[in-house]
Amino acid sequence: MLKRDIKRASQSAVAMIAIGLIWSSAVKAADLSIAAFSGHWQGSGLSESEVSSTFRLTARDLDVTIKPTADGFALTTTTVQRKKGDPNNPKAVRKTTEVTFRPGAKPGIWLGGSNRDPMAADAYVWARIKGQTLIVHALRVDDDGASNQLIYRRTLSASGMALNFQRLVDGELVRTVKGRLVKTAD
Repeated sequence: MLKRDIKRASQSAVAMIAIGLIWSSAVKAADLSIAAFSGHWQGSGLSESEVSSTFRLTARDLDVTIKPTADGFALTTTTVQRKKGDPNNPKAVRKTTEVTFRPGAKPGIWLGGSNRDPMAADAYVWARIKGQTLIVHALRVDDDGASNQLIYRRTLSASGMALNFQRLVDGELVRTVKGRLVKTAD
């Protein structure tokens, strides 16, 4: 009797594991296409810095345009940062970056810009999509030899786009930005 109960329990456990594996495979969303991210997005975010003593927390206005190209996509970002001068009356700094991505040698990975030597002034840039998130990496080697890495995660949901940005210097997290954007045009 005990052997039969153990055998049934083992079979039930195996069945539950199989059902769990099937369920997790079915629930896992496929990677979106770049077309899902296409459009003009606007919003705001909050930056937290480990390297600024006067501007540890700052608001940012965010503007993102993603346009498909013949074989990849173009990404234009504009950020208005309030981070210079008097903390009670900061000056705004506007930064715009444009990068055109083309397919890389590995499927699902796009290479950005001219991508030459990361020791040069320009960063080595690449992008990929994982699930509902477009992830863009930029890597540059600073004049003193330190690695300077930027990681932008733009995740789509029913309510718009969430931005999660990280800047790492030699592997140490020095700045984060979390923001929300809504699609304003196709």
